Amino acid sequence: MPTRTASCSCGQLRIQVEGEPRGVGMCHCLACQRRTGSVFAALASFSAPFEVFGTAAEYIRTGDQGARFIFRFCPICGTTVFHSEEGVDDSVGVAVGAFADPNFPAPTVSVYDCRRHPWVTLPPGTTVFAKDPV
Repeated sequence: MPTRTASCSCGQLRIQVEGEPRGVGMCHCLACQRRTGSVFAALASFSAPFEVFGTAAEYIRTGDQGARFIFRFCPICGTTVFHSEEGVDDSVGVAVGAFADPNFPAPTVSVYDCRRHPWVTLPPGTTVFAKDPV
C-alpha cells in the first residue's frame, strides 16, 4: 500500500496518508478561492489512518449545506495542508499541491462549477456539479 506525505512550504506541518485517494476533486467556490489565493482548490480525500506531524493552526468554516470544515494550516508559513469535516473522523482532505507530485492523479470531480473562471479547463471526463452535490 503506497504511503504519501504532504507538507507545508517550510516543512513544519506534514500529514502522511496511506493508499490511493478515495477521490480527487476541484472546488471553485469563492471561499476556496479566497482560502487558497488561487482560482480553485484541488483536494484529495483519504481514508484513515493518517498521521500528522508538527503543529497546525485551525480555521473553521461552515459550508453552504451546514457542514463545518476544519482547515489546518502551518502557523509559520501559512500553507493550508489538510482539512476535515467536524464529526467525521474516518477521512481527511489533503491539498493536492502539498504533495508536490506532478504525477498525482488528476481531479475527476468539479464542484461549484458555477464559480469556475471561464479560462480554467477541466480534465477530460470530469464530473461537473454547479454547486455542492451533497
